[in-house]
Amino acid sequence: MEEVLSSEPGSHIAALFDFDGTIISGYSATAMLREKFQRREMSVEEIAETAQVIAQHSLGNIGFSGLMSAAAKFMKGVDEESFTEFGEELYKKHIARKIYPETRAIIEAHQAKGHRVAIISSATIYQIEPTARDLGITDIKCSSYEIEEGVFTGEIIRPLCFGEGKVLAAEELAAEYGLDLDQSFFYSDSDDDIELLERVGKPRPLNPNMKLKGIADERNWPVQRFASRGTPSWVDYTRTIYATGSLIGAFAAGLPIWALTRSQREAVNFSMGLFGDFATAITGVELEVEDERYLWSARPCVFIFNHQSKADVMILAKLIRRDMGGVGKKEIKDIPILGKLMEWGGTVFVDRADGKSAIKAMEPLVDAIRKEGKSICIAPEGTRSLTPKLEPFKKGAFHLAMQAGVPIVPIVIHNATDVAPKNEFVMRPATVRVTVLPPVDTSKWSVRTLNAHVRDVRNMFLRTLGQAEEEGELAETAKVKPAKKVSEKKAEPKSAKKKASPRKERKA
Repeated sequence: MEEVLSSEPGSHIAALFDFDGTIISGYSATAMLREKFQRREMSVEEIAETAQVIAQHSLGNIGFSGLMSAAAKFMKGVDEESFTEFGEELYKKHIARKIYPETRAIIEAHQAKGHRVAIISSATIYQIEPTARDLGITDIKCSSYEIEEGVFTGEIIRPLCFGEGKVLAAEELAAEYGLDLDQSFFYSDSDDDIELLERVGKPRPLNPNMKLKGIADERNWPVQRFASRGTPSWVDYTRTIYATGSLIGAFAAGLPIWALTRSQREAVNFSMGLFGDFATAITGVELEVEDERYLWSARPCVFIFNHQSKADVMILAKLIRRDMGGVGKKEIKDIPILGKLMEWGGTVFVDRADGKSAIKAMEPLVDAIRKEGKSICIAPEGTRSLTPKLEPFKKGAFHLAMQAGVPIVPIVIHNATDVAPKNEFVMRPATVRVTVLPPVDTSKWSVRTLNAHVRDVRNMFLRTLGQAEEEGELAETAKVKPAKKVSEKKAEPKSAKKKASPRKERKA
């Protein structure tokens, strides 16, 4: 990162990235085969033939061209459109959570320097394009299947983007954009890419295989290895199981307080703080909190946060600590023990598919704010996002703040996906940045201007995350204003059919 940020800026410098093993952990082709197998879209004969081809390739009896040719034969007669849809589904279910957060950060650093970022991969566009779109990469050079009238013919287009083919692809990019490859970067995990690594001025092995590691050591190429993705260790599993189970232990620890004082509130407060402290500690999650004072300056309030990870629960418990309630999807209520504990802790469960029911279910939250002085924590996105990109906001939290007459306090979580992305069970150690924004006054809001208020608050998140803001007319009455301080407290201590596209490469 330091090297990239201190490098010469300008679009004449390229930052080229391999895909499998470099941007994502593992191989997208493996995920593709697994998904097809789970869908039962492969016959017994296809499974046997695929296994034989892979074995022959692993033994060196056939090259990459032979491997791709065999794969192309399975595609004969398939509509490209259906395969593109399959690629999108593959990204959502498997690929998105495999993206290395460190590689994402490197890509963003290159983009900030104005470098031309591109993916050059032997994989196909269907495996790469959804990830490229997420990362803001518009240039892709990759291997291609032949297509006629929107249907795969069962043949490949040569040259493939492999070995010397990657050099040709890089030179095509250089000719198109006026790139200086002698000043450019190429990131790869495999010695299969040695030709392009030797062609650029700044070869950068990431997660290299043994052969590439040996070459890098001989030539003094800087090497980086990332452990944030890939096969978890037994320690990672142990951390996660203990952190998840600690919710039960924390509430059990609060039972004597409830029994002896008859104060459910104090028992829940104790348990919530204990859970946040223990779960973050056992998983190795450290928090860097900016403007923590805003967590305490305007209570009761409605806390809203961007929902990236299952780790958000323990992060918020550690931050907010006491006098809080929340909203969860109704399915959680049916989970044995967990549902009861969350309900006891002040969570209201709503049916997201039934808007009227959800609004009615939130009525107790208004009473909790007004009568009990509790603050309510809500994720306006409604569910966890696949990536750090902010999703559209729902209006429930904003209606709640208006009805209760309290401010909104935005909590911006920058990188909880580093701990555990969506669909990932294991939580890994990470330092998570959190920014608490100033309380937003809702006293003069109205239903008529609510859309503008939602957009403006969402733009506060987008600015803080460094993402493009949502455009729209700003009515004078709809501008976000800081809330007046209600009370000042010292901060708590931290404890099937598709368009034909027979081109050899495409831009995402």
